[in-house]
Formats: sequence, structure tokens, C-alpha cells
Amino acid sequence: MLQHKKDADFGEWYLEVVQSSELMDYGPVQGCMILRARSYAVWEKITSFLDARFKADGVQNYYFPLLIPESFLKKESAHFEGFVPEVAWVTQGGNETLGERLALRPTSETIINDSFSRWISSHRDLPLKTNQWCNVIRWDTKTLKPFLRTREFLWQEGHTAHATREEAVAQVGRALGWYKECCEQLLAIPVLAGVKSDSEKFPGAEYTTTIEMLMPDGKALQGGTSHLLGQNFAKIFGIKYKTQDEREEFVWTTSWGVTTRLIGAMVAIHGDDKGLVLPPRVAPVQCVVVPIFYSDEERKMALFNIQNFKAELEARGISVLVDERSDKTPGWKFNDWELKGVPVRIEIGVRDMAQEGVTIVRRDSGVKEFVPNSKIADFVAHLLDDIQIGLFKRAKERLEAGVSEARDTDDLKNLLDERKGFVRAAWCGDARCEEAIKEESGATIRLVPFGDAPKGDCVLCGKPSKATAYFARGY
Repeated sequence: MLQHKKDADFGEWYLEVVQSSELMDYGPVQGCMILRARSYAVWEKITSFLDARFKADGVQNYYFPLLIPESFLKKESAHFEGFVPEVAWVTQGGNETLGERLALRPTSETIINDSFSRWISSHRDLPLKTNQWCNVIRWDTKTLKPFLRTREFLWQEGHTAHATREEAVAQVGRALGWYKECCEQLLAIPVLAGVKSDSEKFPGAEYTTTIEMLMPDGKALQGGTSHLLGQNFAKIFGIKYKTQDEREEFVWTTSWGVTTRLIGAMVAIHGDDKGLVLPPRVAPVQCVVVPIFYSDEERKMALFNIQNFKAELEARGISVLVDERSDKTPGWKFNDWELKGVPVRIEIGVRDMAQEGVTIVRRDSGVKEFVPNSKIADFVAHLLDDIQIGLFKRAKERLEAGVSEARDTDDLKNLLDERKGFVRAAWCGDARCEEAIKEESGATIRLVPFGDAPKGDCVLCGKPSKATAYFARGY
């Protein structure tokens, strides 16, 4: 059993769950963690889901160097300034001091756009759509938390170049749509989607779009971003193409990415006081079978019966693990698999076999049901779908309940203190009002939702609003 309760001490509960469930371990350098097999299997599900969508859109996977010359970062001043506080530098190679500092990849806009400048010369070379799955180093000094905020993490970063702004804008929208689908369809996490304010956008971008999640402690978590870089990097790195009528034009570029942070969000949103609750579509093991036996003969009988329905489950694409450990009691095994979040548990003992069936337990609710042998495969397949849908539905209800509306600054601050979560409020669009609210409340504008028409007066200054903004304190 876990020592900490989710509602009583979310932070300590979270740290206990990610370690006890064998998702991660700490590395020797602060802020760098080890992804254990269970979490990496979830990451593989995420990569498979997204990679299929990337490739269907014509995106090809590349790999770009980890080491980036300082001179590259300095070419785009806003980009460089935005990342300097988080850059880790290499200053020595072997016994030699380097003539130029090398950044350990905080992001790859500069090195990729330098490559684009050599690869693009004609309209026939466009669109150029690249992606890389890699690690990133950001020397974050804020409160570190496994998966949610670490100095090294895994991610994908897509980078594309287009002939027109309209094509680039469409690409930005498609990428954010893929992330929304991944969160909602695969991880059962509902999100809010919209545009970042100018002060919160990616350094060097024309604008940034985002998906935002609500964590159990009432804080917001950025789940993924997609940026229109416009022609900013193209002009700096000289990325031009010849049109069909032989004119020279600069390309329009985009970048977009999600990280292993998604795993932490999944743990936090779905987990309970028993441990992980994994959505079936990302669970490495979807169904664990625990034979209950007290003699060698009972063990053989149980395993014989298990083979009959195990093959049928696997034929339906359901991943099954049989826990044959003889040094652990059935009760210990039940707790262990609940901690690790396996969606469905099948118990089979002498009484079950006598009735020609099994007892099936769902992880999300703990509800048990006796199921005849002839119906096991159908029952489990339906149950996995029901658990996936149910997890998303409950999380969506919590998200919707976590959005409140403020009329003025006092209302905004009170809601952030008492209800936490997201607070909708009218905003005049002035960065000074945004900064003042941040200083007074500790909350930032997480997003301006797509297609949400402004109404009312600014929550701070009282001027007519230009947008409806979602404020929240975040990670």
C-alpha cells in the first residue's frame, strides 16, 4: 500500500507512485532520470501513435546532432535569449579547451534551419517535412519532478518548411490536432487547445499554439506545442527557394513537439491511492492472470485452464501476462498489479474452475464479476474499451469542473486561491495587464482558446477585452 494519499499530499503521492510502480529511477545527476521498462513501453505507444500520423502527412524522420555551436544560437537573438538560462554548455573536448562553446541541444531550430538552407533551392523541394525523436537538455532550476519537469527528457520535434504562410499555418494546426488526439484517444486525457500570449510564446515564433491539461493539485500543465516560426529563421539562415516564375522567396517554417511529460500527466490524472491506473491503450500489460493455488495439482489445473483463454485473448490483440510466482501470495500479487496499473485482472482458483469460469476485476473501479469460460474473451475486450472510455469521461468531468469565470481581479485571485484550476477572464491584450496579474496572483495566461469571441471588459484595467484568456498557476 502507498504511504501517501493523492488528495492529502499530491506531490509526495506522485513521487511515491512513479518509483514504486517501477516507472522510473533517479540518475546520478540531479534532474536526470532513468526511464524503466514500464514507462518506456508507454512512450513507445505514444511514439507509434504519433509517428503513423506524421508519416501519413509526409513527414520523414531524421536525426540531427546533439551539439550546437553557440554562434548558431546567437543568429536569432530572441531565440537565444529565451534559452540561455537553460542551456548546458560543452567547453572542453578531451584535454583541449574548445574554441567555441557547444550547446547540448535545448531545441534544434538553428541546426535544422541551417540544414534547410542547403537542402532547399527550388519550389520543387517544398514542402520539406522533418521530425526527430531524440533527447533534450534544459538546465531547469525550478522545482524538478520526474517526467513533469526534468533536465533531460525525450521528445519529438517536427520542423517543416513551406512555400506559403497558409501552408505553414495549416501544418501548425495539424500538428496540434495530432497531439490532442494522442492525449484524448490514447492517454484518455482531455485538453484545452488555443494560442499562447506573446509573452508566453516560443522564442522566435510568430505565434505558438498549445494544449493544456489540468492536474489534480489544480495546476495547469502544458501538454504539447506547435509554433508558426514564419519567415524569421528563414531570413536569418538564408532559406530561399525559386518560384515557378524564377522569383526568389523565403520559406515559411514551423516546429512542434511533445515530450515524456505526457507520461507524468497520465500518472497524475488517472492514478489513485492504490497506484497507477493505466489506460488500456497504453498499458504494456492489459490483462494479468493470477492463478490461485495451494498445491502443485491445483497449480497445474489452473495453468491448463489459463492456456485455453489466454490464446483467445492474445488472438484479439490483448496483451496478457500470467503471474506464476510461487513465492508470493495471491493477495500480494493483487496489490502489486494494482500498484502497476494493469487494467484487468483475472483470478482463477479451484472454486472458479469448479464453476467453469474466472473472476475478472477491473482496475479503475475494483468491481469484480464472475465470467464463464466461453465469454472471457468477449468480456475482457469490452471491458478494456469501457475502462478507456470511462477514464476519459471522468477526467473530462474534472477538467470542466476545474474551469471557473472571473469578473474582476479580486475575483480572479480568490478563485485561483480557493478553487485553483483554470480561470476564464476577459483580457484587453496588453502585456502590462498580463504581467500585473502574474505578479499579483502567480498565474499566467495558459491560452486564448480558438474561436472564442472576446466579451466584457478586461479583468484588470477595465478596458474593452480583445480576448478571453485562461489563467492558471502551472508547472
